[in-house]
Amino acid sequence: MSEIKNTEQKIEKIFKEAQDFLPLLGTDYVEFYVGNAKQSAYYFKTAFGFQSFAYKGLETGSKDVTSYVLIQDKIKIVLTTPLNSKSIVNDHLKKHGDGVKVIALWVDDATKSWEETTSRGAKSYMEPTTEKDEYGEVIRSGIYTYGETVHIFVERKNYEGVFLPGYEEWKSEYTPIPTGLKYIDHMVGNVGWNQMDKWVKYYEDVMGFVNFLSFDDKQITTEYSALMSKVMSNGNGRIKFPINEPAEGKRKSQIEEYLDFYEGSGVQHIAVATDDIITTVSELRNRGIEFLSVPPDEYYKAVPLRLQEHNHELKEDIITLKKLGILIDADEEGYLLQIFTKPLQDRPTLFFEIIQRMGARGFGAGNFKALFEAIEREQEKRGTL
Repeated sequence: MSEIKNTEQKIEKIFKEAQDFLPLLGTDYVEFYVGNAKQSAYYFKTAFGFQSFAYKGLETGSKDVTSYVLIQDKIKIVLTTPLNSKSIVNDHLKKHGDGVKVIALWVDDATKSWEETTSRGAKSYMEPTTEKDEYGEVIRSGIYTYGETVHIFVERKNYEGVFLPGYEEWKSEYTPIPTGLKYIDHMVGNVGWNQMDKWVKYYEDVMGFVNFLSFDDKQITTEYSALMSKVMSNGNGRIKFPINEPAEGKRKSQIEEYLDFYEGSGVQHIAVATDDIITTVSELRNRGIEFLSVPPDEYYKAVPLRLQEHNHELKEDIITLKKLGILIDADEEGYLLQIFTKPLQDRPTLFFEIIQRMGARGFGAGNFKALFEAIEREQEKRGTL
């Protein structure tokens, strides 16, 4: 079990070393800049089972952008599109295409969070701002992170409205059933050559995170490509941000491909948790979601060796997992099941991971080779390997 060399007690000690001076209560929302928010909202509702939640646009007095907020259990996503050529959102779309702009973090005190992080070297994106309506007030502030991605701190303890001031409830007769997605497990950022340690230090110094897992190019490698990754977590473990950078290989890695098409650093994928990955993935496939190709037979024959002492705990049928292409891995604390979609847009950039944790706290290191070989097969089809 090479993925986690520390025992559970040591991991807990690592978390306690985090300077949880913000602190972060969880992910509030993730905002995507997209070319057509109305159509994107229909896609996320139809394909992933998100529900209509809130809206702002011309009807609510927003003259610059339209935003649709969708929800599934604890996950909130905001889809924002510009309403005219002068909107700064266009600059982001022209360069990056559809992608994540904002990772909003729920805090008790947005002003203090901004003061703490900017005093430690963060570049300000949004000074503490109080937004009010008849339902109360929300205070938001923000800082830049890698690329043009930003963190917005959201303080909503004095607000009883549907989402934020300026939004109204979005009612829709079209309500596809949810697919079992529960919460955001982690979000992965891709950064450029030799930039990973810089951003690791940023999260340590600016936000009080700790690096509790690291993978080098000997662990994450195939015949053709390699990458390196470090996992950052806040003190209570609710927010986890793995950070990837390319490594030298015979051919172009998935990280290089992302950087080429996104034209810079950004969010590579969002991992969303489910309690029943077989039901969730089966439903997503039925709705047209495309996943990476199924690993070869040898992968599933090796599952007992990969699980080791957790073999007796496996509740899922391996034949069913194989049929769906679901990957399996384990660490000292349990096992996990995971699968990765193909990119959600035409540029080969952002994708989703579906994950079910059965005690494991890792990120599927035993699956890296099978996963990246599957990605390389897609790169080969695109002519970008």
